[in-house]
Amino acid sequence: MTKLSLPPHSPLLSKNFVYGVATASFQIEGGSQDRLPCIWDTFCDTPNKIVDSSDGHTACDHYNLWRDDIDLIESLGVDAYRLSISWPRVMTQDAKLNPVGVKFYTDILDELKRRNIKAFVTLYHWDLPQHLEDEGGWLNRQTAYAFEHYVNLITKAFGDRVHSYATLNEPFCSAFLGYEIGIHAPGKVGKEYGRKAAHHLLLAHGLAMSVLKQNSPNTLNGIVLNFTPCYSLTQSDEDLKATAFADDYLNQWYIKPIIDAQYPDIINQLPLNHQPDILEGDMELISQSIDYLGINFYTRQVYKAHPTNIYEPIAPTGPLTDMGWEIYPQSFTDLLVSLNKTYTLPPIYITENGAAMPDTYNNGEVNDLDRLSYYNTHLNAVHNAIEQGVVIHGYFAWSLMDNFEWAEGYLKRFGIVYVDYKTQQRTIKNSGLAYKELISKR
Repeated sequence: MTKLSLPPHSPLLSKNFVYGVATASFQIEGGSQDRLPCIWDTFCDTPNKIVDSSDGHTACDHYNLWRDDIDLIESLGVDAYRLSISWPRVMTQDAKLNPVGVKFYTDILDELKRRNIKAFVTLYHWDLPQHLEDEGGWLNRQTAYAFEHYVNLITKAFGDRVHSYATLNEPFCSAFLGYEIGIHAPGKVGKEYGRKAAHHLLLAHGLAMSVLKQNSPNTLNGIVLNFTPCYSLTQSDEDLKATAFADDYLNQWYIKPIIDAQYPDIINQLPLNHQPDILEGDMELISQSIDYLGINFYTRQVYKAHPTNIYEPIAPTGPLTDMGWEIYPQSFTDLLVSLNKTYTLPPIYITENGAAMPDTYNNGEVNDLDRLSYYNTHLNAVHNAIEQGVVIHGYFAWSLMDNFEWAEGYLKRFGIVYVDYKTQQRTIKNSGLAYKELISKR
């Protein structure tokens, strides 16, 4: 396969369907000397946390190469670019705007606008200022109000340059991976932390949505959630119940409060010291209307019952990505259809989808047929969901380019553009060329 192929009359082939590429500030920017330290700087400096002992001080040097990178984005023919704002770059420690950091982003946004590329801006993609973590981070309710303050100032500074805002990217990762099992920054471990961090993140989302409605009523304003659909190993009652619990704990915990103003019923099964502190008015704030829901999808997970931990994940079999994640595109359709049946949803954008593959650079090209196949099957999975009544308005490939892949460092490559980290040379992979061709032929 050398091309991406969809049914001839697919809604994904309409000019109105938005195609984009996505990045995140800490993963690509570098330029750490011009911002405050963040929790990922500290995490990278902690021994044995990052597989290759790397950090984000240079990353893809987007801080200096952003003009070239916008040329690259434009060359792909995409309609939109999803980027995130580094909170520690645009704010000072005394909670004022940092003009150098603000100008970095307004210059990018102005250039995107000039080229008619829609800016989808994520306000928080995991790089919490370290000084806020020192005061408790997302375990401290006050961090939600610090976020509200930052969002108020930065959205005023951006004015009408932005097409869409997302308050948070994947609060599951921030809360569960960062504060419960500790494999992401800030590396805290304890079931007594995860739900509390999640609640304060969702509160931050609600506070930010109120600000966005005031400061930026003409943008599409929402949130980005990740989902890993849960499948039961067997049809036994024990396995089915365990899998349902895992789904509520890992997936529905983040969407149900936003859409239905309540946490899943399993909250009542948790020990009291594991439950979040919910104050009067919190759920109303969290559940105010959003203009769209961003969905990030990569893989599924199979579970069986466990005697003490309730659920146990089963190691995946079958085709895997370089992250060891199962390639199972049917679960993407299943997820979208089931969310649409369960909740009254706003329009959906697929804000991340893609795969890490063991790429090889040969004679100026990267022939990543495995990634191209992944994109083909997953774009068709989106098509199948739309055919079953799910309202989906756009799709963003993750990622524009290879970058700092969090705890995996620079060992895993998700990009449709190859990055040589020594020279910072960019090369569009064959998957990127196929993506460009699909977009151009609409």
